[in-house]
Amino acid sequence: MNSSIFRQIFLWLIRPFSFLLTLNGRNRMNRLFPMRNPILWLVLLTSLLLTGCVKYDVGLNFDNSNSGELVQHIKLGERLTSFSGDSVYEWLNSIERRARQLDGKTQRVSQEEIIVTIPFSSGRELQEKFNEFFNSRANQPSDSVGSQSDSELPKIESNVLLEQNNFLLLVRNRLIYDLDLRSLSLIASKGNVLANAGSILDLEFSLKTPWGAKNIQLTETAIEPEKNGNRLVWKLQPGELNHIEAVFWLPSPLGIGGLLIILFVWGGLYLRYNFMPDPRIQFSPKAAAIQEQ
Repeated sequence: MNSSIFRQIFLWLIRPFSFLLTLNGRNRMNRLFPMRNPILWLVLLTSLLLTGCVKYDVGLNFDNSNSGELVQHIKLGERLTSFSGDSVYEWLNSIERRARQLDGKTQRVSQEEIIVTIPFSSGRELQEKFNEFFNSRANQPSDSVGSQSDSELPKIESNVLLEQNNFLLLVRNRLIYDLDLRSLSLIASKGNVLANAGSILDLEFSLKTPWGAKNIQLTETAIEPEKNGNRLVWKLQPGELNHIEAVFWLPSPLGIGGLLIILFVWGGLYLRYNFMPDPRIQFSPKAAAIQEQ
């Protein structure tokens, strides 16, 4: 089923180059590189033409346990936009609409590039907004594209979980992110891989915290992130099940605020009873009588 879907997609993408598959052109190609399956030629040609077509960066930026942003930077290559036309721009427009529904804002750098910022104020709100934005239904195009194209789109499962433990002044966070990109693997009907989706898609996930984060590598095949200051960056692998875990600490504004209030009250009492007259003596009946005389 998936092979037929991707075959239709690639045939549609390389329609402008259909002259290469004319009888004379095919004979010349067969003489140079004999190959029985013409679909394989189509996929190889398309993978070369569409290298680096989609750059999609998703980042979580934390300021503290009660403040952060979900940032997405999407940039489409000129080759993809020239082939796909209005459907690609409709997809970017749908991203803008979903961001506004989640109280986010968008910056349209160009017609092919967009930056989306969605704020969150707690771990639960992050989970709700992240999973609502990236669920499979939201990734589908609007009705204007057509029901047939909806059924042909591969489903991508995305889920983020943030476990938080409060230690008064600090909050320990454990981030778990699962992204199933196995539906993006380009497989032929006989199980032979025709092209690598990684040559077309450039996907990254990043995590930025005030004091940095520690990656938890459960298996040897787990993705090893790149460290850039207080930011960890994972290169996501199309065609695979991506699992990411990280632990990081954040300051707790509520705990710090409570501690400051306690210190302020204690400081006031200390000054009142150590550097000022005792109010019990100052306002006693005897002192009041002396003041009246």
